[in-house]
Amino acid sequence: MAVTATRIAKSLTGVLGRSFSTSRVAAANQLTVRDALNSALDEEMERDENVFLMGEEVAQYDGAYKVSRGLWKKYGDQRVIDTPITEAGFAGIAVGAALGGLRPVCEFMTFNFSMQAIDHVINSAAKTFYMSAGLLHVPIVFRGPNGAAAGVGAQHSQCFGAWYSHCPGLKVVSPYNSEDAKGLLKAAIRDPDPVVVLENELMYGTAFPVTDEVLSNEFVLPIGKAKIEREGSHITLVAHSRAVMVALEAATALAGEGVECEVINLRSLRPLDEETIVQSVIKTHNLVTVEQGWPQSGVGSEICARIVESPAFHYLDSPVIRVTGVDVPMPYAKSLEVACIPQQHDVVKAVKKVLKLIK
Repeated sequence: MAVTATRIAKSLTGVLGRSFSTSRVAAANQLTVRDALNSALDEEMERDENVFLMGEEVAQYDGAYKVSRGLWKKYGDQRVIDTPITEAGFAGIAVGAALGGLRPVCEFMTFNFSMQAIDHVINSAAKTFYMSAGLLHVPIVFRGPNGAAAGVGAQHSQCFGAWYSHCPGLKVVSPYNSEDAKGLLKAAIRDPDPVVVLENELMYGTAFPVTDEVLSNEFVLPIGKAKIEREGSHITLVAHSRAVMVALEAATALAGEGVECEVINLRSLRPLDEETIVQSVIKTHNLVTVEQGWPQSGVGSEICARIVESPAFHYLDSPVIRVTGVDVPMPYAKSLEVACIPQQHDVVKAVKKVLKLIK
């Protein structure tokens, strides 16, 4: 009896140490974002021999972030291809391969380097289906870490969510957790048209609880559908990628003060799930957007415009506030870097301002 009680006590301590949940035990599998992406690549390469991966250090080194760990040993040189440091070159080769009937996954070591290849991403991949009158599909995935990491300076810290979501012909997804990473990458690889997958370097090692469904080989998420991560009635918080974590942390803090936030994880930036945002704002009457990108012409700006043009505008009790990165190139100094990226307290302050709890 004493042994059983001890086991129960230890079990409860572990559960309460993470978070209280009424979910079934089956939902307690832990999966890192890195392993979720690795699983997605492995499963799709096994499923379809036309899928291959190319990029800098993706093969023998197992990837700069170990996302492609073990794939070269399993699939060999023909399907996991190390490239020279020439983004314009290997992105162009990947687009040509896609036009030839293959399904390349083109990894950029960071999306900041995709600027070297942006002619191929936009002019070669995104526009071809339209310019060929629907005759030529370009089934290609451009993926890699996006936005600010830590201590990498101004040249390596841009968020390209707004950049690429501006361009017709592309689908753009921005996963937050392990479920997003696996389901969206698999959907991107299966899609007949170009998809940009904007990951986050700082999230690669983060483990999230996932269900058995997520672990299955056929788990795929629809591109263009957001997820309500937390339901609430007082205000809507809309975010993507790592900013979802910041929004959830702020929502938890605000709940202690009696403010219930509804947190929407966009998942997809293009197409944008306008309906989910509109319905949430109609319910809560208030909106704050959260992103790590710059303010001008950002994802939050687009969401604000969509709300103004939708029926939800007439339900707003206060103006929408955008919480964004600071409008400067990213500083190298750690203290300044932290000050340039939205933190929990920034979101809390914005929510209180919208709800007129502070001036």
